[in-house]
Amino acid sequence: MTAADATVEAVATTHTLLIALDFDGTLSPLVDEPMSARMTPAARAIVDELAALPRTVVALVSGRSLAHLREISEHADDSPVWLAGSHGAQFWVPGNGVEETPDDTDDLALRDRLQREATAGTDEMDGVWIEPKEYGLGVHTRTADAATARAARDLVDALVGAQAPTWRRRTGHDILEFAFRHEGKDSAVARLRERVGASAVLFAGDDVTDEDALRSLGPQDLGVRVGGGETTASLRVDDIAAFVAVLEDVARLRRAHGA
Repeated sequence: MTAADATVEAVATTHTLLIALDFDGTLSPLVDEPMSARMTPAARAIVDELAALPRTVVALVSGRSLAHLREISEHADDSPVWLAGSHGAQFWVPGNGVEETPDDTDDLALRDRLQREATAGTDEMDGVWIEPKEYGLGVHTRTADAATARAARDLVDALVGAQAPTWRRRTGHDILEFAFRHEGKDSAVARLRERVGASAVLFAGDDVTDEDALRSLGPQDLGVRVGGGETTASLRVDDIAAFVAVLEDVARLRRAHGA
């Protein structure tokens, strides 16, 4: 048995397992049109299989707004899968639905103004799209050339820096995000762990923002990095298909150990 196999087996046979998963690039391929993202069929099948096992909780933890995350994950009202949207600022709980998180009207007014100004400022930039987010905005540049992408990021950086210098700034695959809420995927995983009483956590992601959660894991947990890039994860896999194989091993081991 390799060290990686032993690590997977240890987390898979824990009493109560939380499987917290990023969506884009981890379960779904990265796409030019963000709202067209969907899980691969194999990823969908194993997520559903794991969510049906006893003492096994599956959660999607994403920078997407909760509404967008529900849409792209094709998440039904009766789903057993927990959702943490907007990097953990929003939650959907099985059996209860959306948990309301009231916000200051001044923050919301500033959000709306910056969304409008960012959209107006980048309107003529080919390949740039401003995504209105629940607590801020995102600058998508996947289909822009390098010079245009840099110009869009610089423009919005200056705009937010002047009007909302305390907002949290995040970068990811061809996206720059700003938010007046400061939660991260680390706090999302901590909150989920506590609420479901997990004895261990498997967290997986593919991007810079996922490293917050990966760094927060303990020795009883398993962090998985999907694809390249610097990481603190204890296990790296090449792609979504390879990660699905890890999850299939986890399901097999949990069934074998009576989960």
